[in-house]
Amino acid sequence: MDSMVVKRPPTSRSHGGIRIVRGAILALTSTVFLGYIIMWIMTGTNMYSTWFTKLRANYTNSTYFGSQGGMILVFTLPILFMAVVGCVYLHLGKGLSGIYMERKGRKNQIASLKRRPMVIKGLGVVSGIELTMFIMFIALLVWSFSTHLHLYFSFVTKRAIEKGEKIWEVKLDRVGLVLGVVGNLCLAFLFFPVTRSSSVLPLFGLTSEGSIKYHIWLGHITMVLFTAHGVVYIVYWIVTKRYSEMVDWASTRIANVPGELSLLFGLFLWVTTHPRIRKNMFELFFYTHYLYILFIVFYIFHLGIPFAYTILPGFYLFAIDRYLRFLQSRKSVRLVSARVLPYETLELNFSKTRDLSYTPTSMIFINVPSVSKLQWHPFTISSNSNLEPNNLSVIIKNEGSWTKNLYQMLSSPSPLHHLRVCVEGPHGPASTHFLRHDMLVMVSGGSGIAPFISIIRELIFTASTLKRKTPRVLLICAFKYSSDLTMLDLLVPNSGTPSGISNLELEIEAYVTRENEPPLEKPKILQTIWFKPNFMDAPLSPTLGPNGWLWLGAIISSSFIIYLLFMGILTRYYIFPIDHNTSKIFSHTLQAMLNMSLACISIAVAASIGFLVNKRRKSMEAEQIQNVENATPEVSPDTWFGNDRELESLPHQSFTKVNYGGRPELKRILLECKEKSVGVLVCGPKKMRHEVAASCSSSLAENLHFESLSFNW
Repeated sequence: MDSMVVKRPPTSRSHGGIRIVRGAILALTSTVFLGYIIMWIMTGTNMYSTWFTKLRANYTNSTYFGSQGGMILVFTLPILFMAVVGCVYLHLGKGLSGIYMERKGRKNQIASLKRRPMVIKGLGVVSGIELTMFIMFIALLVWSFSTHLHLYFSFVTKRAIEKGEKIWEVKLDRVGLVLGVVGNLCLAFLFFPVTRSSSVLPLFGLTSEGSIKYHIWLGHITMVLFTAHGVVYIVYWIVTKRYSEMVDWASTRIANVPGELSLLFGLFLWVTTHPRIRKNMFELFFYTHYLYILFIVFYIFHLGIPFAYTILPGFYLFAIDRYLRFLQSRKSVRLVSARVLPYETLELNFSKTRDLSYTPTSMIFINVPSVSKLQWHPFTISSNSNLEPNNLSVIIKNEGSWTKNLYQMLSSPSPLHHLRVCVEGPHGPASTHFLRHDMLVMVSGGSGIAPFISIIRELIFTASTLKRKTPRVLLICAFKYSSDLTMLDLLVPNSGTPSGISNLELEIEAYVTRENEPPLEKPKILQTIWFKPNFMDAPLSPTLGPNGWLWLGAIISSSFIIYLLFMGILTRYYIFPIDHNTSKIFSHTLQAMLNMSLACISIAVAASIGFLVNKRRKSMEAEQIQNVENATPEVSPDTWFGNDRELESLPHQSFTKVNYGGRPELKRILLECKEKSVGVLVCGPKKMRHEVAASCSSSLAENLHFESLSFNW
């Protein structure tokens, strides 16, 4: 405990100043985002068409940017500006984050009502705010469709005369075009939720893990619109007998073949997202999802680079995040030990640097090359960066072939001397709000207990080290078999002592659903495997160092500036002398290829510099940690490969009640909680989440505040 790092809150004066600056940043970004949304609302109107034409002609149609300038100014720069300023916002909030500074604001009843959960078929568990935003987004799509259709229908007669077509044929063509335009609006937002280290989502109180359902909704709507767009045009080409247009790859206008290929890749990707395929054939789902690269590339070939700037911001930020995760995952991480529990459950413990901090409920992605070189799997972090400053732990339960192979490898009689593991992350919320409540009710099913272990360890640190008051905690666990009860032993860190947990007002109710009575046999053995250090491994550390958000903001801004410089030079000295800003001579496909290549080069240059600068510092710290580990091993040499102990006196047994042969009556338990503010957290199967959400949405449960921590959809 002496080596533990204790976070001290800033002084009230600096605290207030930081809050004022963060409030100003929120106000500024909210204004910018409102303007961005207004642009999308106005795109189908005559007013916008007239204004944008003047803007492009008078201000942005230069020899350096051509027709792209207006699109960059209106649709790309606002979001990238928000991302950069958001990085500053998150950096300033590092001193205020955590559960220690968040015991305020519990009286905001209006916000609580808006967050009240409801179960809606097709959408799952949603809050009032989420449902409202979903309805507003659908209204935006309907508005965009109707305004664009009205605008394009006003030219139907003129086009019919010019093309020698029937009125209904021209209208069919326009309907197909508008479907594609509206689908483009969805695509513009599609990549924001899957940017794991996003500086935009936290501005709206969101995390990437909690926003995946928005990505799913947007993905389905996008593919419905694009599929309808493709079908309408196929019908149009057939009825007008323009079969040749199906195989047309025009060089200076809309190219049909790339659009068809983009749709084909999108359909392959879309089909494999079906729940049965995703659950039973996860590898097929995972690998086909990489078709998004071809989907986007051929989409840009289809429309040309100027129009692609409407969707660029989300994909640009995603590309930066993806490249940084790629750089991080190239280095193997030091695996210190593994605890092997009965019924095929593991706890992996990694070494980490002290400057790597993360909030409870964060997650990492793990790759074990000896099991599969390509597969990456997400796991919730069960450790706590304050209670365990040098270690990071995850719980892995056998729920598929990958986890089964890993368990068999670690539980085999032949001990492993070393296991190479690569990691991406951690990723998680910028802050938590558990101390706002008088009581916490945590409902878990199976391995869903992992995020609650991290919360309980955080509460142990708060109560024991910071000497702060913590909420009363009720942990409700549902397990299939009594052997799974050993997961409760993980409430205390591997290197810790059970004494800290006694400082919590903690009650555990465990339910064993498939056994009617306690087993007669002796408790099974919990085995701890210690791995020898390897010079090729390094402790897990922040990708961009302790000031990672500032570095990310610098990478976003500098990479886009580099891109604009490259693009300006390319346009001025290569494209403009040929095309003269007419967009009728220079190949749109070649221009798109050049611009995409420049964007990739700019991102790679800026991100690599940021990563390598921080890597030098990390290498020096890793060498120091390695020397300490070699000099003072955590256990005696005789126990490098095994440390067994019986589960006879678990630290949780004194306050755990075990029930056999039934499931918890969640509604009754929740409604019996009479505290003024009760945080209800659930992580487990869909049926359990829906049951808890339904109980919290009751008019009798105004004191219950629901939050789902499940990361399977």
